[in-house]
Amino acid sequence: MITDEQREQLRGWFTGRLPDDLFEALVEVVVDREEITVIGRIPGPRLTEDVSAAEREGAVRGRIQEFRERTREDRVEVALEAEHKFRRKVSWGVECDGERALFTHVAAPVMTRLRQPERQVLDTLIAGGVARSRSDALAWCVRLVQRHTDDWLAELRESLEHVQRVRERGPDTEGVADSSAGDPEDD
Repeated sequence: MITDEQREQLRGWFTGRLPDDLFEALVEVVVDREEITVIGRIPGPRLTEDVSAAEREGAVRGRIQEFRERTREDRVEVALEAEHKFRRKVSWGVECDGERALFTHVAAPVMTRLRQPERQVLDTLIAGGVARSRSDALAWCVRLVQRHTDDWLAELRESLEHVQRVRERGPDTEGVADSSAGDPEDD
């Protein structure tokens, strides 16, 4: 579990390391055990106000693709540094005219053991055409829980961060603290 302070240090590192002209603004830096996702805002395409929704959508998609191609070299350079420093893969995304697009992201395998009633839920989602596989069905379930329990999950994360801080202040914590967060000061 990464603490708020570690998250802020990580965001600070990216803020300082990214080329000034890469994004209009750094929107979000999200981190978990496997991945750091960096999302920035880019300027939308210049369009007249009377363009159709389809033309606007196509122009935004084109702008995002142009940005992705033009900035690839800079993003790869920063990602390699960050991956070495923080021991996590770096993924990129942008926001443009209210649309969010991820360029790359990690799809980490997660091993789980399910009993028959749980497997039947997944198989029902497959039979109903909601998912193509048990893996897709499980991901769909996780997204559904996330969407309907954001407040509860945020409170749980805050509690976990508090537990982490208390553990760090406890006796005999030298060498025991979770170093997987990739302290930005390590190098």
